[in-house]
Amino acid sequence: MKTEIPKIEPAFFRVSYREPNCIPLLRDQLQQLLVYPPIYSEILFLCIGTDRSTGDALGPLVGTFLHEAKHPNILVRGTLEHPVHAKNLQDVLAEIDSAQTSPYVFAIDASLGRWQSVGDICLHKGPLQPGAGVQKKLPQVGHAHLTGIVNVGGFLEYFVLQNTRLHLVISMAHLISKAILAALPYEQPLVSEYMR
Repeated sequence: MKTEIPKIEPAFFRVSYREPNCIPLLRDQLQQLLVYPPIYSEILFLCIGTDRSTGDALGPLVGTFLHEAKHPNILVRGTLEHPVHAKNLQDVLAEIDSAQTSPYVFAIDASLGRWQSVGDICLHKGPLQPGAGVQKKLPQVGHAHLTGIVNVGGFLEYFVLQNTRLHLVISMAHLISKAILAALPYEQPLVSEYMR
């Protein structure tokens, strides 16, 4: 079942991973953003990136942490073991579109930004444009999304992503996954074909 994806919106919330209250601040904003209309059957976290690049591993790390939490209401695509990246993104989106259920898709990805913004976690209403930081033309994904600014953009983007500090990426991924888990209610398990 295809759903119309709205236009890309600027971040409506931004917090540094260094902020002492990062998790509760992010949780509170996520609780509002993760309330999805009843036309969607469930929520799916689409965690984009690859484990072959330190900077681009933010999405798969978050996906892995969410998957390992075994929360009954967490549906995840994109982990370190089964990443969703530029080469398979269109196939994954086709699977989601052809499924019998119609999930609310919340996308998560790494991004590049200004030096002062490195370490910021940004929430956006509307779809994500994956690959924009490295000038890749990929389809927009998600009804809402979260990006983590892992390094500086504007020059040699692939090299910059390859040389991003792993400590930063793992720290951000832990905070993001903890905030998501804290934002979601713990109810009866969902049964879904998206569980991996």
